[in-house]
Amino acid sequence: MRKPGCLGLLIALAAILGVFLVAQSWSGAGPAEKTVTVVVPQGATLTRAADQLEAAGAIGSARRFLLLAKLFGGSAPIKAGEYQLPAHVSQSDILSAMQNGKTLQRLVTIPEGLPSIYVQQKLAEAAALTGSVAVPAEGSVLPDSYSYQRGDTRASVLSAMQGAMSRYLAEAWKRRQPGIAVATPREALILASIVEKETGKPSERRTVAAVYSNRLKRGMPLQADPTVIYPITHGKPLGRRILRSELEAKNGYNTYAMAGLPEGPICNPGRASIDAVLNPAASNALYFVADGTGGHVFADTLDQHNANVAKWYAIRRARGEM
Repeated sequence: MRKPGCLGLLIALAAILGVFLVAQSWSGAGPAEKTVTVVVPQGATLTRAADQLEAAGAIGSARRFLLLAKLFGGSAPIKAGEYQLPAHVSQSDILSAMQNGKTLQRLVTIPEGLPSIYVQQKLAEAAALTGSVAVPAEGSVLPDSYSYQRGDTRASVLSAMQGAMSRYLAEAWKRRQPGIAVATPREALILASIVEKETGKPSERRTVAAVYSNRLKRGMPLQADPTVIYPITHGKPLGRRILRSELEAKNGYNTYAMAGLPEGPICNPGRASIDAVLNPAASNALYFVADGTGGHVFADTLDQHNANVAKWYAIRRARGEM
């Protein structure tokens, strides 16, 4: 005959084992064989979310999930959003993610110097955004990576991009160097867009900015090739050499045919190019030309510049480009 004490011990052990198994069910690996995505709409209850999780294969049973959530999950409400759940994620981690709002953050990235026609294209191609937007004003978008969630509108993401540019330009303008060549934040933005297009080498941005600043102060034409191309392609690659007729064309952008700044930006410049224009290098340079290594060589006088151009042509001839 089994002693009462032994029976009680067995019951206690069974209870402990049961609790352990339940806890393991809650915190152990879930049934999902691959990453699944679940969208919890605004106002959705945990019951509705559990049904979605079961349908997606993230949990084995919605009823069991709800029961375990009451036992182990606390009382914090879940938050709406899109959740990307990895394979075999536990029920505990699922609830924690939903209670803490760890939603999937999607990104749309705008590189420095991207023209606005391509900003519109990137927004159009961004998955899970809604609505449409027109081509934004050139120079109105601050290049960066912007996060969004499923269901956000393209207009709201564009507004964030443009708000970021407005704020950064205003802050940078306050830090400007005394005596610079531009008189307004708008002029700084226009010149920064030219600097952005003329060099992708961070170490020479401020010197390129100095060249154009020196030319502006002397009333010299900027003679920036990207400004000639912009009214022809609106930011798309030209795909050929600039024609003589295009260098002589009279329009609001051709800085060979006029002195001063073009009528507007020719791309969306990044922070570094804006900063370079507002704090150019201490340089007397008025000219620059490619050096054959991806950078430029600078000159204070036309004679020096012509010698540098001759060297560049020699490099091109050696490469078979001329």
